[in-house]
Amino acid sequence: MQALSSEARAAGTVPGPCSVVTLDVDPRGYCTEHEHATRANYGRRLAVLIGCAFEGEYVSPAPSGSRHYFVPSDTLSDPARVHAMGIAGVDDLFGGVVPHAFVATKVISHPLIDENSAARPDGWSTRFAREVGDAVLPGFSCFSAGEALRAGRAMLDAGPVRLKPVTATGGRGQIVVERTEALGSCIAELDQAGLARSGLVLEANLEDPVTWSVGQLLVAGMIVSYCGVQRTTGDNAGEEVYGGSDLVMVRGDFDALIAGVASPSLRRAIEQARRYHRAVIDCYPGFFASRVNYDVAQGVDGRGEWRSGVLEQSWRVGGATGAEIAGLEALHADPGRREVRASCFEVYGPSVLVPADAIVAYQGTDSRVGPLAKYTILPGDRHADAP
Repeated sequence: MQALSSEARAAGTVPGPCSVVTLDVDPRGYCTEHEHATRANYGRRLAVLIGCAFEGEYVSPAPSGSRHYFVPSDTLSDPARVHAMGIAGVDDLFGGVVPHAFVATKVISHPLIDENSAARPDGWSTRFAREVGDAVLPGFSCFSAGEALRAGRAMLDAGPVRLKPVTATGGRGQIVVERTEALGSCIAELDQAGLARSGLVLEANLEDPVTWSVGQLLVAGMIVSYCGVQRTTGDNAGEEVYGGSDLVMVRGDFDALIAGVASPSLRRAIEQARRYHRAVIDCYPGFFASRVNYDVAQGVDGRGEWRSGVLEQSWRVGGATGAEIAGLEALHADPGRREVRASCFEVYGPSVLVPADAIVAYQGTDSRVGPLAKYTILPGDRHADAP
């Protein structure tokens, strides 16, 4: 894609008539009702930011002479479909495009146990692991049970190992093993066809880690970078799940973000996210994204050493997107503003008290998850009498 001129980016304009549409990437109805509703809310607000009409769910290609701006549920990984929909760069979607499906998963974060002979999917970059270096935690990505056993045994000498299913999200399905016997049992219980297809990540386990979110947005002619922390909450079944994020957002790229950070540990997290992001761009041609988010964990490993590393990436609408869009709206409304703080919340239960000044993305009863409210506040912009 030919990049927009600096003048067009500064004005927040895009060439030609445009309409914003949401896209459910999985046709099997994977997304829940609240996810559909939330994405529609984001689509309407993005349409205002970039000066387009909002048309709802994607149905057909845009008419000749016009274009769609997509808000997809997941990272797009089918080049032919992406081309057919007219998506050519960051100004065509809120999210990202990868050349192969595995690139959008956590499996790319670590090297193979043997660079020359280990199993791998087509398109795998052995250079990526060298490029990211110590921006990730020690670990391996494996595509066979034998290689996973070999990698896990080598890692157990340094302490407990975390086994991470590649397609799971939010930490689901992860297991920490401390002995070879447990390692063998866990690997034997895996779906071997799924292991060969998607892979398994084995990673050094950290005790009570702090997880930072580091991200960047390219929307409406703005480049905005942010850092923040996640919160957890109890869902309607009593399980601990994602509960929201507290973000600090600044105009500019990762260099601008890190320039305003004094904490050595947070600076380290941002530097690692920036290195990971650059490695993806360098090693996987065809990748581009207007919304990126990297989770960086920091804590003590099995040997008592402090470590920091990118856990995984997200190039799609995510849990923090409510805060992201609210921050974009505040910066768009005041071109002279350089920074905004935004906190988003996901609160479960039938009697949620939403603050009067909150920006509500969803409030209702989802048939799968039950009553839920998703909203954002801008703490620095709140009136003194706001609850």
